[in-house]
Amino acid sequence: MIRALWTAGTGMVAQQANLDMISNNLANVNTTGFKKSRVEFQDLMYQTLRQAGAATGPDTQLPSGVQVGHGVREVATQKLYTQGNFQNTGNDFDLAIEGDGFFQITMPDGTLAYTRDGSFKKDSQGRMVTAEGYPLEPAITIPENATGITVSSDGLVTATLSTGTQDIGQITIARFVNPAGLESIGRNLVKETAASGAPTVGNPGTDGAGTLVQQYLEMSNVQVVEEMVNMIVAQRAYEVNSKAIQTADDMLGQAASLKR
Repeated sequence: MIRALWTAGTGMVAQQANLDMISNNLANVNTTGFKKSRVEFQDLMYQTLRQAGAATGPDTQLPSGVQVGHGVREVATQKLYTQGNFQNTGNDFDLAIEGDGFFQITMPDGTLAYTRDGSFKKDSQGRMVTAEGYPLEPAITIPENATGITVSSDGLVTATLSTGTQDIGQITIARFVNPAGLESIGRNLVKETAASGAPTVGNPGTDGAGTLVQQYLEMSNVQVVEEMVNMIVAQRAYEVNSKAIQTADDMLGQAASLKR
């Protein structure tokens, strides 16, 4: 019964982690380019009381053993990089990736970060930057006298000038063998890790990379109804584990009351 208390306690802790993840998904339901996450669980070690296959006689053996588990633990959190819905904005600086890939962003320390958020702005130098002011890589600088820009599906950026049009840069995107292994650092950015592998950089639409869509943004892939169902399941699982603790406590109370 003491073991049951601790085992059910691990279940409550696990469901609390599950609810934390669901809450983060719901909080970012309107975050551009956000990808929902899920918690993965793993059962803990087992205590073997009788070994399966142990001999019970000269020609007989146990067909099954006796093992008692010790609960559950959170083993991983995985981002799901399914495509989010597109929203038309009418803004020339808004870009969405249809398919696989990430925009490359230059951080203040010179390293690269990656994002699916294509809501770019123009800074005082005319560069395309994120909401935090971090420039797109490769850098795209808009001429001062440009009246607009056009971004093709393969990433070619053309500025509209009074004298005509001018090609001003090429947007490339990065792909990873295991995007679930990327490290989230906030601000809609992720960073490369040993688990994600090194990025493969190329023009949109080549070698399996996604294409660009101008004047659109990719919204979060969080489905509110799905997350609400997951929340109900997590709540009920938490309640069941709390009932197991109460039952084990009642049984201990009954055992303690045998001696008066």
